[in-house]
Amino acid sequence: MNDLWHGSELDLDAYLALTGFDGERAPTLATLRALHRGHTTSIPFENLEPVLGRPVLLDLPSLQAKLVRSARGGYCFEHVTLFAAVLERLGYDFTALVGRVVVGAPEGAIRPATHALLIVRPADDDREWLCDVGFGGGPLEPLEFADGTESEQDGWRFRLVRLADDEFGVRHWTLEQHGPDGWARRHVFAQVPAFPIDYTVGSHYVSTHPRSPFVGRVFAQHFAPGLLRQLDNLALTTTWPDGTSETRDLEPDEFAKTLAEFGIVPSRDDLENTLKVVAGEGTPG
Repeated sequence: MNDLWHGSELDLDAYLALTGFDGERAPTLATLRALHRGHTTSIPFENLEPVLGRPVLLDLPSLQAKLVRSARGGYCFEHVTLFAAVLERLGYDFTALVGRVVVGAPEGAIRPATHALLIVRPADDDREWLCDVGFGGGPLEPLEFADGTESEQDGWRFRLVRLADDEFGVRHWTLEQHGPDGWARRHVFAQVPAFPIDYTVGSHYVSTHPRSPFVGRVFAQHFAPGLLRQLDNLALTTTWPDGTSETRDLEPDEFAKTLAEFGIVPSRDDLENTLKVVAGEGTPG
């Protein structure tokens, strides 16, 4: 077995129990859909390690200890590296990619390649499928990797669009999400294979660079079929599939309870130090 993503080291039983999967352990499209949905709704998105000034470890034992065996989550490079190990262990053929998040970016701005994605080829289906388990806000299930694919998943709407090839003939794509103002680009990516070392480099930027949005503030997400909850320091935003949302500011004594509702339970020391950053009383590390 190709063990590029260290699938042989995976505690598959523990992962499947966490994500609620009890189906056939075979590299089929049905299994892929169930795995994707289980992962995105069971393992939260969070960035406490960068906020606390600690390295984000992408080796599989560290990822399992944090995302599988502890009440913690992670950001895209952690999620996708773990998911890749699961797919590798189950015998899927897939290609890793990196993308550039463009939500909120000015038109034409070039963002760093700080998002992780996978293109998966199930054994029982001749199509390719885009898996995006690390964004924190869906999609719930894979999208067929084809120009113009639209998918409605429990009310959430996504669309995959092929962009113009670059001067070297490399294909470029964007994943869009539908909201109150119509379709909006979420991230763009080139159809160029990536490898674990590429995720390590991208993760280092995300977790340490002073311009990274994940270094100086807490950002956590919990995604469910009918609800997305996002915590940006003490601002809690709830978004529904039709794109409507509401935001309220938490009191500091609500912070730990809200994290726990997301599935994130840091140690007492980590919680105290994180609260200092959230309240502007401390700096990362």
